[in-house]
Amino acid sequence: MPPGGEFPLGTDPNGRDVLSRLLYGARVSLTIGVVANGLATLVGVVAGVTAGYFGGLVDTVISRITDMVMSFPILLFCVALISVTGPSQRNVVLVIALVYWTYLARVIRGMVLSLREREFVTATRTLGVSDTRIMVRHILPHLVPAIIVYATLGVASSILIESSLSFIGVGVPVPEASWGQMVDDGRRYYEVAPWLLFAPGLCLIATVLAFNLAGDWLRDLLDPTAPERR
Repeated sequence: MPPGGEFPLGTDPNGRDVLSRLLYGARVSLTIGVVANGLATLVGVVAGVTAGYFGGLVDTVISRITDMVMSFPILLFCVALISVTGPSQRNVVLVIALVYWTYLARVIRGMVLSLREREFVTATRTLGVSDTRIMVRHILPHLVPAIIVYATLGVASSILIESSLSFIGVGVPVPEASWGQMVDDGRRYYEVAPWLLFAPGLCLIATVLAFNLAGDWLRDLLDPTAPERR
């Protein structure tokens, strides 16, 4: 049925309300995006701080692991891992987190390499403060603005990856609703029922754009080197 009346966005070939499925799909996409990116942020921060602070062999090992993961095409790597673990919401979260921690880890590592040479870190070492306390109490607070910005931008990327996996049939399994899965279903009927394709596609565009704009706004707000806005 076309949009209108009892079904504002129409129904799909199985008679299901498209608006209801969009709302359920939003829950799935946002949950996966936030949780997967949260795990990736946690792993990336720990790996980046550890590599940047200790340097030497620790830095070399973590950096080579990071380079190895980043050398794979993201989507193909996710598809390969899902093919091994099986499609499920939990596995999609873990796979996205396993892939996306590397980007933040490299940024954090570079920042920590600079911070560890600052006077306040040298002073705390002289006082006999443990390495763990220095990293948590004295270095990590300086990284919070960058972490917030990259975590916000990472949610959009995680949602796109989840939608791509669902679109090709290896993401969230049916009958659970997912925007990527709905785009794939609508693609088959776009000539006779274009609303099936446009509705989830517009939701994806709006959500990803919103998180990207929020990340850009936070970057401008939290960047201490940015010129003062008048």
